[in-house]
Amino acid sequence: MQMQKKLIVVALAAAAFSTSALADTGNVSIYGKADLSFDVISTGSSAAGVAGASKNNVSSNVSKLGFKGSEGLGDGLTAVWQIEQQINMDETGGNFGTRNTFLGLKSDSMGTVLMGRHDTPYKLATRSLDIFGDSIADNRALLGGVTSPSTVDSAFAAFDGRQPNVLAYITPNLNGFTGAIAYVNLAEANTTSAQAKSNALSLMGSYKADALYAALGYEEHKLSSLLGTKESAWKLGVGYDIDALGLGFVYEKTDDNAGALGANARGHNAYYLSGKYKMGMDAFKIAYGKAGQLGATANTDANQFSLGYDHGLSKRTKLYAIYSRINNGTASNYGLSQSTASAGTVNGVGASPSVFSFGMQHNF
Repeated sequence: MQMQKKLIVVALAAAAFSTSALADTGNVSIYGKADLSFDVISTGSSAAGVAGASKNNVSSNVSKLGFKGSEGLGDGLTAVWQIEQQINMDETGGNFGTRNTFLGLKSDSMGTVLMGRHDTPYKLATRSLDIFGDSIADNRALLGGVTSPSTVDSAFAAFDGRQPNVLAYITPNLNGFTGAIAYVNLAEANTTSAQAKSNALSLMGSYKADALYAALGYEEHKLSSLLGTKESAWKLGVGYDIDALGLGFVYEKTDDNAGALGANARGHNAYYLSGKYKMGMDAFKIAYGKAGQLGATANTDANQFSLGYDHGLSKRTKLYAIYSRINNGTASNYGLSQSTASAGTVNGVGASPSVFSFGMQHNF
């Protein structure tokens, strides 16, 4: 009888501890995405006559795992946090907290202030308009200030990027209008006096009402004396849904004073057009992107054409097929992006890489 009483006490204590632990972590959500594809890639032949290569890859396409939570502080104020990292499910490696990872305060009436690593407002303005976003056909192969994998870069620091050392403010939704502004310390990891003042300012404003979405973005990078004076970009994005058909358009223009490379060496314009048609659980997608000549350097333009088909197995799981091709000018070498396979798609200037990608995505 005494032994039974002890067991009951232990069981009650364990239950109390378990309930307390759950209460303490009840504001934590675990979420993520698993996205893997089998890619058949051709790198294309370069302008110098370097033969292209064909390869097959099992690729992870921005698979991710995240933790987020909040705590109500009263009077409409909430503490918010998030830790998110990319998981390369086809290989090992990677660091913790590589994606949007931040701590901040959110007010129902005043908006949100946060610090950490975060997408710039410039990036947030038009990411939703990329119907192939986070796949090997992502439009950031040409747009947003390309710094990788191309070696003919179109920016010193990516505009359409996720930056560390960010202080940002995001307004509440005001009858469809949302704005954001962020300061980025680009030089925090650098200790030399020449780079001590490098920073960025990023802004965006958007409007969403029924079928219409419109956004403007601007970003300026004040660079070190070794890299030039500054580089800047602005863009306009518009999306419109007509029943089952969704249309998108993005226009972007960049300018810079690139120091040793010469004035406006990377300055250019680019645009992106897309269409998506839904039929029940299926969707057909088509997109075209064009990047203009970089500064005064001839034949540094490129374009990208992509086709896709999605078949939904549920609200969270789908199968997909993608074809994408980049046609480079004879002096440019843009490559495919956002997949673990994309780093090997650049084969020198003038090459035109292409891919057939067959994959599965599950969101949780």
